[in-house]
Amino acid sequence: MLKQNLPQEQYYVMVEDGTERPFSSEYWDCEREGIYVDAITGEPLFSSFDKFPSGCGWPSFSKPLCGEHVTMHKDFSHGMIRTEVRSAEGNFHLGHVFDDGPDEMGGQRYCINGAALRFIPDYRLGEEGYGYLVPYLKDRKKKAGEED
Repeated sequence: MLKQNLPQEQYYVMVEDGTERPFSSEYWDCEREGIYVDAITGEPLFSSFDKFPSGCGWPSFSKPLCGEHVTMHKDFSHGMIRTEVRSAEGNFHLGHVFDDGPDEMGGQRYCINGAALRFIPDYRLGEEGYGYLVPYLKDRKKKAGEED
């Protein structure tokens, strides 16, 4: 049923564990404030305050919004040993995590396929059902020194 209801690339990435082409997602260089959720289940996954420009062509984050919404799995595909990131509720493929992120942000780079994400701007969190995250994001903004 998912195959008929999802765009082809989204199905390929999330269900077939594929990878989108670098620089092909609208989110790889998105700088707007808000959150990124699982494109299928809506699980809140990442915050714009943990996003950074990695130059790799995929949205990159230093950490998940909440660890309970992602799971890590060993991935031995393509002749490499990597750590795959999946959504907890839907068990959908999101991307991989690497230990080459900025030291000042914890040293990890969650390299996530944009096709697996849906962006919700901060001003729409309430109407989209994520209003409970507003205080957390305001706190993150304040800590980042961006509070008006």
